[in-house]
Amino acid sequence: MKIRGERECTECGTRWSYYETGSIGCPACGSLHSVGLDERTEHTDLRVEFDLTPVRADIDEGATDELAERARDRCREYVRRRGFVNAGDLRDLDDTYLAATELLHVADIVVRERDLEEREALYFLSLLRDADDDERPPPDGVPRTLRAGRGLAYANAVREYRREIRTWADDRELTAAERTALETLGEHVKRVRMLDGDVSPRTAERLVQATRELANGVRGDELAVMKAQDRLEELEAGSLE
Repeated sequence: MKIRGERECTECGTRWSYYETGSIGCPACGSLHSVGLDERTEHTDLRVEFDLTPVRADIDEGATDELAERARDRCREYVRRRGFVNAGDLRDLDDTYLAATELLHVADIVVRERDLEEREALYFLSLLRDADDDERPPPDGVPRTLRAGRGLAYANAVREYRREIRTWADDRELTAAERTALETLGEHVKRVRMLDGDVSPRTAERLVQATRELANGVRGDELAVMKAQDRLEELEAGSLE
């Protein structure tokens, strides 16, 4: 959505930036009455806290499925409110968002699985430990039985990020190469989702890498567009193994 982020309170005259505070209330007097001072700018990146500390605090006492259910709820709320356009600038597809999305899907599997293997439980706990600290497990660490969780999570994350690129690009002119890469990326996302995410973790990682290269490309790095095309060709050659 496009908003006027630079605000001035009509009650006390205080000026502030909604882009920084994430609040429509005046930071000085609390009034909700203000006027915008700048032009309307695309802004989807809502300020939202992602903190799994309360869930981690109960690891020693809580059942794994209960922890998973609580973690899933927190991840769902975080992912739902996150965006990638901040005051007109396209942000990165960051590791915290990817980890939160994966934990959301893995936690759902843990909740539904009656006979959880030790490796699966440990992997869930590793996500719970690091997801809110901009960390995610390497591809080689994903258990075979949970790889669909990562694959579907990353495909969904890339789908949402691709939508944000298109929204951000409405006021810009993408090159033919950028438009083609964006469409090809969408086709790969559809293929992974049709497989319910059951692709190798390395394939899921290539999807993320291609997305990040493309984001750098549409922000002005011509070489990054070529790199994104190479990544997408690698995905095609790998047939989403």
